Amino acid sequence: MKILIISDSHDNVVNLEKVLAWAKENGVEALIHAGDLSAPSILGKVIAPNFSGSIHLVLGNVGDSILTKVVADKFSQVKYYGEQGEFELAGKKIALAHEPAKAESLINSGKYDLVIYGHTHQAEVKTVGPTLVVNPGTVGGLFAPATFAVYNTETGTAEIKEIK
Repeated sequence: MKILIISDSHDNVVNLEKVLAWAKENGVEALIHAGDLSAPSILGKVIAPNFSGSIHLVLGNVGDSILTKVVADKFSQVKYYGEQGEFELAGKKIALAHEPAKAESLINSGKYDLVIYGHTHQAEVKTVGPTLVVNPGTVGGLFAPATFAVYNTETGTAEIKEIK
């Protein structure tokens, strides 16, 4: 299974549409957003209507937790976790947080195959013990190149891709 990993989209509709089109063309089956949608309406008007697979997301430091939940609850394929999430996809244990400090304890627990975080806008893929750690960077392209990541559950690997 291919999983699209994004973060820090900050209402950049143009880049979100590019990433969602790439996901459709490349057979991506799930989407994980590591926070900072910014306006919750982006979930309801751009992401959920244009992605048919499961969508998992956490709140970032920019956004509205109550409105994000209201919008998420309107779509059966969307699972909103609040500040931190844990779930399983294709047999892989995945944990998700926006800020690196919150992700650190998840990473160090050794309980997960994949831990995802955002916030820094700096794309990174690394391994810590048994855990693959992914920061997909920023879809919004703020203060860094616009990037996203793709995780392959069969190989257990992730790749950073730049949005052109």
